Amino acid sequence: MSNTHNLASRHPPNFVEAKNTRQKSRAAGLDPNRWYAVEYDNAIKKGQITEVVFWNLPIALYRGEDGLLAAVQNRCPHRQLKLSHGAVENCQLRCAYHGWAFNREGWLVDFSHDSFGKPLLKKQLRTYPVAIRYGLIWVFPGDPEKAESVEIPNIPELEGDDPWASVTVDFTWNTHHSMVIDNVCDFAHAFLHRKYRPFTDAKLRHFESDDNRVFLSYDTFVGGGRFSGMFVDRERINTKSIDLCYEYPYQWSDTGGKIKHWCFLLPIGERKTRVFFVFYFDAFKIPLTSLKTPKWLTQTVLRIASPLLLKPILLEDGIALEAEQEGYDEFWDAPPIELNPVVPLFQQLTAHKWEAYLQSQEKLNTIGA
Repeated sequence: MSNTHNLASRHPPNFVEAKNTRQKSRAAGLDPNRWYAVEYDNAIKKGQITEVVFWNLPIALYRGEDGLLAAVQNRCPHRQLKLSHGAVENCQLRCAYHGWAFNREGWLVDFSHDSFGKPLLKKQLRTYPVAIRYGLIWVFPGDPEKAESVEIPNIPELEGDDPWASVTVDFTWNTHHSMVIDNVCDFAHAFLHRKYRPFTDAKLRHFESDDNRVFLSYDTFVGGGRFSGMFVDRERINTKSIDLCYEYPYQWSDTGGKIKHWCFLLPIGERKTRVFFVFYFDAFKIPLTSLKTPKWLTQTVLRIASPLLLKPILLEDGIALEAEQEGYDEFWDAPPIELNPVVPLFQQLTAHKWEAYLQSQEKLNTIGA
């Protein structure tokens, strides 16, 4: 067998085969017994349907004519067509092939060829709890009985009568979700963003971890870019440090209690992740003055900054992450080199949570056998 063939047949190990924490984290899924942001609320109008995917699990997400959302298994049990190819009629989802219609609970409620006999369906389609918060649609892809006891992240600054100015951007990157967490929490990559300078001269000041999160703080200069620096209110905000947290399976940051963000991951597959970034600010300052911007102006500045600053910075991250995935796929067995002591903790948490989920499923299967 030639060396070329040997190289071509090599591939990264799966979770069971993995021999170290990094390899395990790169093969791990995310626990489905959590709420995951899957789409913007305004992206699905009445009568529309789309497919969202959680870790290779296709889900048909649709909005009935009454305005309510539903999420069901994206597979007609008749000929296995995706229901997302079909149509919404009133509050039902109708398959494109034979016109079988299913309600929000997944039951077959209508079929258009009754002269051939009634379909014998012993089991309904699987359904998934759905919620709307912060302008995003959330789906619970795991055990629906656990959905009520698991909370969607709480962002009090975006609720109530006087919410902070905010903007949400999203990207779909050809990379594993664990690489995204490493990226957004590791401030050693300031060189990548040297054009925009969102942070510089980062020094890890503190970190701690437990079974559910990894918390860390950097001393760093935040918002040093030519454009962004004009609006950062350094008199009211401490922009010389930042707190970050991987609060499984989400991530957030806090600069001076006034500049914050959440990162919500949707693991589509082993090498594909959709990422929603929610940025929210208490206020900016009006350039060349010490005046604080009112809420309406803060929101306007954010809308302008999104395509000019936020998205370009994150696009740089996306290019690096997709290149990292390509590199890992080829050199997955290279010895791990990591100078930031917190990054292995991110990977350890991801691997630990996935292993715990797999063990819980094995236990359920044993009980049911």
